[in-house]
Amino acid sequence: MKAFRSLRLLISISRTTTTTTPCKPHQSQNFLRRLYSAQPNLDEPTSVNEDGSSSDSVFDSSQYPIEDSPGDSVKKPKQATWDKGYRERVNKAFFENLAEKGKVKVAEEESSEEDDDDDDDEDSVDSSRILAKALLEAALESPDEELGEGEVREEDQKSLNVGIIGPPNAGKSSLTNFMVGTKVAASSRKTNTTTHEVLGVLTKGDTQVCFFDTPGLMLKKSGYGYKDIKARVQNAWTSVDLFDVLIVMFDVHRHLMSPDSRVVRLIKFMGEEENPKQKRVLCMNKVDLVEKKKDLLKVAEEFQELPAYERYFMISGLKGSGVKDLTQYLMDQAVKKPWEEDAFTMSEEVLKNISLEVVRERLLDHVHQEIPYGVEHRLVDWKELRDGSLRIEQHLITPKLSQRKILVGKGGAKIGRIGIEANEELRRIMNRKVHLILQVKLK
Repeated sequence: MKAFRSLRLLISISRTTTTTTPCKPHQSQNFLRRLYSAQPNLDEPTSVNEDGSSSDSVFDSSQYPIEDSPGDSVKKPKQATWDKGYRERVNKAFFENLAEKGKVKVAEEESSEEDDDDDDDEDSVDSSRILAKALLEAALESPDEELGEGEVREEDQKSLNVGIIGPPNAGKSSLTNFMVGTKVAASSRKTNTTTHEVLGVLTKGDTQVCFFDTPGLMLKKSGYGYKDIKARVQNAWTSVDLFDVLIVMFDVHRHLMSPDSRVVRLIKFMGEEENPKQKRVLCMNKVDLVEKKKDLLKVAEEFQELPAYERYFMISGLKGSGVKDLTQYLMDQAVKKPWEEDAFTMSEEVLKNISLEVVRERLLDHVHQEIPYGVEHRLVDWKELRDGSLRIEQHLITPKLSQRKILVGKGGAKIGRIGIEANEELRRIMNRKVHLILQVKLK
């Protein structure tokens, strides 16, 4: 009864206020609605996008103050695209003819001092014809006579395909990034960082080495490969015999501290039988973490009797210790074969893969447990804008609403931090402005 009395009192107050003081008709409704109604206030804006996603789940780099690098703000002038060798031959052919004409002209001036404007017109016409003819002849000549800087004839090119396999968290991606010279694969302290085969290309002189970073492999007690739910590990096993040189890598520091029987079985399984079409080497990674270097010799003696391994290397893929010797060995194994990748520019597919790997690396750094492994990562948009910048849009799709909330963070703090760090690294790698957009969605 008290509730009804209070309700009648509020209605009477609202009626008296409307009769005494003029006001808009919707003010009384909003007044009562805010007091005792469960309906939302339609006058207040909501923070939901047109597609139904919350604004906190979207990262847009244009809304964050990111400092521009010195190379981003200055627009590079367009350089000439002609070949210097062709230009030199054209100038030589053109100016030599002009010099001969000049000598004849001087002799004629000594004999007769009469000059006429018609002769100048004929000389200009003749010079344009000579220039056009010289340009045409230079363009029709074979390009093999003079090559540009860094170019190699196809018959002189050498190539090699190298596969890198090993247990999870052995440092395969770190070694690939160090040998290539830029980030092409995500590297993290967490296991199973690499989810698919990643390509990295090293070109030096007339030799090109293609590195294929594969997901981590393990062996069960029975000796057969794990049947993972995802097909990425199975694809890695099927591609083992397709490489010219196979690098089997393991963490030697972890092997000395707490040996894993599965890793030992993997090393012995790959080193028992020789492959006549493939050379295999064993790399002991993370030697910089080993305090007593004499222990490395004990590990080398442990796997010394395996016939399939041609060489043994002790390296540090993160700091580069011993990588120079490994690189030189791979360069010596290259055979005469045309290059498969462009030596000067990265293809668009490689750049797209790099953008996905950079965001995934930051995702693994800031999100823990099983959440980053269950996220479906998609590249939605890749567009070059008129000002030379690059627009990249990626979607992170989570299977559960709780995982989506964790990935977004309070007020979009976590996805914002991931986007800022990834955007800065993409700018350094691509040496241009990058407009990165990350959106977290529910599956």
